[in-house]
Amino acid sequence: MRVRLVAVGTRMPDWVQSGFEDYARRLPRELRLELVEIPTPARSGAADLARRRAAEGEKLLRAAGQARLIALDERGASLDTAAWARALEGWMRDGGDVALAVGGPDGHAPAVLAAAQARWSLSPLTLPHALVRVIVAEQLYRAWTVLAGHPYHRA
Repeated sequence: MRVRLVAVGTRMPDWVQSGFEDYARRLPRELRLELVEIPTPARSGAADLARRRAAEGEKLLRAAGQARLIALDERGASLDTAAWARALEGWMRDGGDVALAVGGPDGHAPAVLAAAQARWSLSPLTLPHALVRVIVAEQLYRAWTVLAGHPYHRA
């Protein structure tokens, strides 16, 4: 199974790539985690906000392809570690790929939210997009360790 983290934004600090890759490498071969970066459209004023979001959304949906789409959204459901593990277990059982979508600074396009099979919130806090990449990778690794009975997760 392949999980794609499809994220709007490029040129992240080195620690982001390093953190993401560290957790992605820890996952087993049958659970690959990949990062797909979508360039942020240039800002030319508030008037074109809807156009920018729509363009981001089109690229994000194209990158997600036929995968099960989960939109990471501040208004989504808040899941604990056990719920992440149950979701991962279901995805692995059902087969097929999963795309976790991180929108741009102005949020997801309506088309992305409409296409998503679920909306998840990582935290009630506002998190920097760079940090979200590392958190998602760590939480997927943590969920896998729960399922595998690995001692990483001790709660």
